[in-house]
Amino acid sequence: MDVMPNQVVRLAQLGEWEKALKSRAIWQCVGCQTCSTRCPKEVDCAGVMDALREASLARGMAAPERYLVVSFQKIFLENIRRNGRLNELELIGHFKMDVVLRTGRIPFLFKDAGLAPQLGKRKKLHLIPGKARDRGVVERIFERCASEQKA
Repeated sequence: MDVMPNQVVRLAQLGEWEKALKSRAIWQCVGCQTCSTRCPKEVDCAGVMDALREASLARGMAAPERYLVVSFQKIFLENIRRNGRLNELELIGHFKMDVVLRTGRIPFLFKDAGLAPQLGKRKKLHLIPGKARDRGVVERIFERCASEQKA
């Protein structure tokens, strides 16, 4: 990280928004909550990082490659919402098409194709995914998250 999580929080406290929003650290944070859990002052550092990522995107201050991270997250969540569980092939297909449409890098579509036989042998590639029995529960979870996000 170019700046440690506690330093990112300090930048936000001091109103150094541009430095905080342009830091690579906010994108390298994986949201494991370790810093928030261990903070002696009980500061939600991971929440601050998340808010800074959102602000960075909203203000157009994020580097272009960061949009791929966000794109993957959105496609992943939509996949879960639609199927109730992860459909890996659908996720890969949608993400790769999104990357090709954004960047024009057609070879990216086939970059990992050689892994398919190995994954198939190990039974790690599910061609026919399972669906959640009660997708209504999944939909209610997403609705609840959306209503809490608006509040």
